Order: sequence, then C-alpha cells, then structure tokens
Amino acid sequence: MDARARILVADDEPNLLANLLYAFEAQGYEAVGRPDGESAWEAFRAARFDLAVLDIIMPRADGTEVLRRIRSADAELPVIFLTSKDEEFDRVLGLELGADDYLCKPFSLRELEARVKALLRRSRRSASHVVGRTAASFPLVASGLELDPERFEARADGSPMRLTVTEFRVLAALVNAPGIVKSRDALVAAAYPEETYLSDRAIDCHVKRLRRKIADAGGDPGAVETVYGLGYRLKAPSPRLGDPAP
Repeated sequence: MDARARILVADDEPNLLANLLYAFEAQGYEAVGRPDGESAWEAFRAARFDLAVLDIIMPRADGTEVLRRIRSADAELPVIFLTSKDEEFDRVLGLELGADDYLCKPFSLRELEARVKALLRRSRRSASHVVGRTAASFPLVASGLELDPERFEARADGSPMRLTVTEFRVLAALVNAPGIVKSRDALVAAAYPEETYLSDRAIDCHVKRLRRKIADAGGDPGAVETVYGLGYRLKAPSPRLGDPAP
C-alpha cells in the first residue's frame, strides 16, 4: 500500500476535522480536509484521491449527495461514511449509493485508521501496479458472471461491470461457490476480513446494488438468489443432458 495515499475528509465539525487530518498525516497519508459537501466535491474534481471519508450531515450538500456525485465519476473509490447512531435511513441510503463502510459517532481514531488501511489494502488502486500482463481467462466464472480478483475485473454476460471494493468481494464469495448458500455473516466476513461489524441491512444494500449492476451490464440479476431466513447464493448452473445425477 502506498504510504502517501491521498484521503479526502469532509466534516463540518472543526475539531473533529482537524483531529482526523492530524491522525491521517501522522499515519503517513496525504489528507485534504473540507468543511462542507460542495467544497469536498470541488476538491474531488480537482485532484486524484485514493479514499474518501464523508460525514453524512453537512451544509452545502450532505454526504449522500457528495457520494452520488462521486459514484457518477468513479465507481471504485473506497468511501467511508461518518454517521450518528440515529441516522439509520441516511446510513442505509449511503450504502445503497455505494459506500463501502460506515462508522457511528463517537468512534475511536484507531478504529477509523484500521478501516482506512483495510480499504486501501483491498482497493483497486492498491493492485493497480500489476502491469504488463496479457488478457487471460477469468478465474472465477459462474451463471454468466466472470471475475478476476487479481485484476479487479468483473463481467456480466461479457460486458464489464464497475464495482466497488466491497461489491466485488461479496460477488466473488458467491461466484466462488455457486449453489452454496452464504449467510449474511459469511458475506460480511468475505467483504470485511478485518472483522468490521456491519448490520444485515448493509449486506442487503450491497446485494441490491450488485443486482442492478448485473442487469445494467446485460446479465441476469436473478443469478444472485435470496434464500429467505438464510442469506444469498449464486444460482447453480442447470445440469446438462447426460450429466450424472448428483
């Protein structure tokens, strides 16, 4: 991971923003702080960032609006939301829009730093230095979906999909075991191996976005099946004529 990764931090609480910038700089990152949504968006447009930390409630465009704009320009940038415990609706909306993670205030700086490190380590940008490779078959293939975890590439029915880090890891867990039910806890563990706690609703949001992106790419969104009371699974391929019975 690049120790000089650039982090965009947006929060309208001056003391918290200053503490976050200080903490990230102390960790060796280059941190850029903004006190409201509009200035955060302008900063994003003006420079390249490797990760964004956004407060939800901010003046001049809230965090969900900033995220919506970011996702229109960059589908893979890791984004962490900062939210109050009573902002359930906004938190869920943020996940549906494509946030990778969230932390409820008050939180420890150590936990935020750990999650930032984890997201940067898992992000496409941390793997972007793999160059000089020729095109090859995708190692994970099932139900019309193709994934290459090393290149962070995904296709549905042959068309590329732009997935966030978390969406990619959730889909990889399903494609790697077609027909096998994955509980929400198992998908959280796959998407957040650093033992980050997320509610069941968070995984539901990521699956909803995955289905939408699969459909947009021309694939079958029904390939990701809901198993009520248990979790999710990737539709197992239908047996071909002459295949032995299981």
